[in-house]
Amino acid sequence: MTDAPTPPSKLLLRALAGETLPVPPVWMMRQAGRYLPEYRATRAQAGDFLSLCYNPELAAEVTLQPIRRFGFDAAILFADILLVPQALGLDLWFVTGEGPRLSPIMEKGGVAALKPAEAIHEHLAPVYETVRILSRELPRETALIGFAGAPWTVATYMIAGRGTPDQGPAHALKAENRAEFDALIDRITEATIEYLSAQVAAGAETVKIFDSWAGSLEGDDLDRYSIAPMARITAALKARHPGLPVIAFPRGAGERFADAARAIGADCIAIDDAVSPEWAARHVQPLACVQGNLASRHMVTGGAEMVAEIRRIREALSQGPHVFNLGHGITPDADPDNVALMIETLRERR
Repeated sequence: MTDAPTPPSKLLLRALAGETLPVPPVWMMRQAGRYLPEYRATRAQAGDFLSLCYNPELAAEVTLQPIRRFGFDAAILFADILLVPQALGLDLWFVTGEGPRLSPIMEKGGVAALKPAEAIHEHLAPVYETVRILSRELPRETALIGFAGAPWTVATYMIAGRGTPDQGPAHALKAENRAEFDALIDRITEATIEYLSAQVAAGAETVKIFDSWAGSLEGDDLDRYSIAPMARITAALKARHPGLPVIAFPRGAGERFADAARAIGADCIAIDDAVSPEWAARHVQPLACVQGNLASRHMVTGGAEMVAEIRRIREALSQGPHVFNLGHGITPDADPDNVALMIETLRERR
């Protein structure tokens, strides 16, 4: 007779394991970022964004900063979803005030010119070192989240060479050369499994898959290019790392968040603020832990409206496993005092 596994003690991991807690654990997407003066100082020390991502000591420092300031229940690794395409062989740089740029894949020889998935680790070794530092330095009660972009979202940048408002270039390649598009999704999926698995081996206790542009896919395409690749990644990670909890975020999925909860196999589905917490409690929470979903604008405006919305979300999702978060990332114009008020409100006695 074998001993039963020890249940997790960290609040985030307890929620991801399906436990309904009196107060949900809380963290924020992009919680280490430009709204914090200490982040801006560290980024200036690094010199530029990519140098910060690839400097394990400084990347660990900005990951730790919001934990020290706010006492979040989880830290999320500081990195960027476009490090994977860079590791696969594309050029990557950032334009000040405009965002990331990549050499478009079809101008670089297509999928055939990319490196194999298992060849990414040497390039991404500094990221794994950041995870190792964090696993040593985080407070004992704070969970460590690794992450990657989902294949569809990463593909949209690799095809267009930049972010686009409607992901038009990716949709065009999908329509015009389905074989090449499918091969690209497959290569990114393989690389993402390798990348996240290495993060877990280095000390990440859970991982999140961000499909930020899932909402631009419709019907069968949402199933084929958002849900199915995330399901494949989830299954592979759970096979390699039994017991690993996975969070999936098909942003913009609307009512299909419920389908994602059924099909991906993730322990938690993150929802955006386009769906109500009451709807999520009925349709998603019976299937998985729900993460979300305060609108990011409240971190800018604060006040009584924010407090009321926090209480509403907490109450609506109080009958099942819940991780409190924003519906998307915190914005650079957010007020850190509003973040502190959010946590204070969430943790208050009812």
